[in-house]
Amino acid sequence: MTIERRVTEVFDFYRDFHNLPRFLGDVVASEQIGPATFRWTIQGPLGVRLGSTVRLVEERANELLRYATTVPAGMRTQWTVRFGPGPEPDRTEVHEVLRTPFGALGRIALTLIGKPPAAEVAANLRRLKQLLETGEVTDTAHAVAGKFERTAVSDHRHPD
Repeated sequence: MTIERRVTEVFDFYRDFHNLPRFLGDVVASEQIGPATFRWTIQGPLGVRLGSTVRLVEERANELLRYATTVPAGMRTQWTVRFGPGPEPDRTEVHEVLRTPFGALGRIALTLIGKPPAAEVAANLRRLKQLLETGEVTDTAHAVAGKFERTAVSDHRHPD
């Protein structure tokens, strides 16, 4: 995804995990509980809310964020988000890879319950782009029903 903002702006915005509920489709809250640990509230199917503890496991300023749930190794969900200069000045390329528990079987199971990982990652990146470029999220694909309807964002945490 190419975002029309400088790498430092995009990285800093994404790195502040308090911002994640503003564009992730099913994360409705993020609370910092340690130096690199956050408690997410996720709204699942049928309105069920679940808690998940996520830890930032690797960070390279303006290049990479890697984070994972804190459950046993075989059960972890892991995200790798890479940031780099875009094709033109003041643009950033963002690439995200999501690894689900149980590999292909886990991806199939998520798809069967209406949460296809690749489509969710793409929708989340589109919302990040919208939020950083326009201050508003209009893409509701693969998001909790009603979460992004008419949610103009007036309190950006990134410089204009």
